[in-house]
Amino acid sequence: MYIIVKRLKRSLVRGVSLFLPRNQAIALDRWRRGQEEYRKYRLSDYVVASYGKSGRTWMRVMLSRYYQLTYDLPERILMGFDNFHKINSAVPRIFFTHDNYLRTYTGNVDSKKDFYDKKVILLVRRPQDVAVSQFFQWKYRMRPHKMAMNRYPPAGSDISMYDFVMNPDCGVPRIIDFLNLWASEMPKIRNLLLVRYEDMRARPEQELARVVKFLGMEPDAAKLKDTVEFSSVENLRKLEKENYFWRSGSRIKAKDPHNPNSYKVRRAKVGGYRDYFDDEQVARIDALVDERLSDVFGYSGEASSSAVPPAAEQVSGI
Repeated sequence: MYIIVKRLKRSLVRGVSLFLPRNQAIALDRWRRGQEEYRKYRLSDYVVASYGKSGRTWMRVMLSRYYQLTYDLPERILMGFDNFHKINSAVPRIFFTHDNYLRTYTGNVDSKKDFYDKKVILLVRRPQDVAVSQFFQWKYRMRPHKMAMNRYPPAGSDISMYDFVMNPDCGVPRIIDFLNLWASEMPKIRNLLLVRYEDMRARPEQELARVVKFLGMEPDAAKLKDTVEFSSVENLRKLEKENYFWRSGSRIKAKDPHNPNSYKVRRAKVGGYRDYFDDEQVARIDALVDERLSDVFGYSGEASSSAVPPAAEQVSGI
């Protein structure tokens, strides 16, 4: 019944939007999405929060695999919100969010008040790599309507990667603002686990064990090893080509199978942003991050891609 109501509401909003000015239509759709996120937020046992293109799908795959191994759940599907919970109530309801539409709906746009009393996994990634990954997402995978709704350049815009990355509406400045707000609010969140994408790439079994423990399970070495092997970049590329997760929609599916840049699993390279810019551009981008981003994430300076910030070793009381 809920799915039917959700689809009817989406169709109604789209129909009404045809008769509204563009800005009002976008605001109405953001409200609809925020309301849906709010429902999940209220029912959730845990929250995984991140900026887009920070490794959320990778974490979703790993958690899906670990729970499948633990509770003998069906393969070829990914954890949504409560789909695994409906199969086995021992699996928690995990709300994956980019904290975009929810805060607009609740009105808590300048704080993380919505998460103060939640058990939160905050997944972060170096802003420069996020911005480049966002460029490819925008250029090859993003729907035009979502571009407008989230202040991205219109589809087909003639904009260079450097200009995109430096754009306050969609690039590094916006990512820094997102992370800085979290940094300032982290002490107020009672149960928080900070996970860095770079640490997951360097020490996947160790980082996954931290996540599994935070989720209330005792890490199992064999399951961790299997999960990490299954979720490797090489295997996920193979599975995406095979459309292995077809039962989970377009989350891990190439927009154009003939274009490697349209794949969800693209490079996953730490510090790979440097491959796309000249030395002067890299220096300007890095300077922006060094000057403006909070030190709590450990992304300042040349050694930041491998340094482990003190906050990453800490978990608030659970």
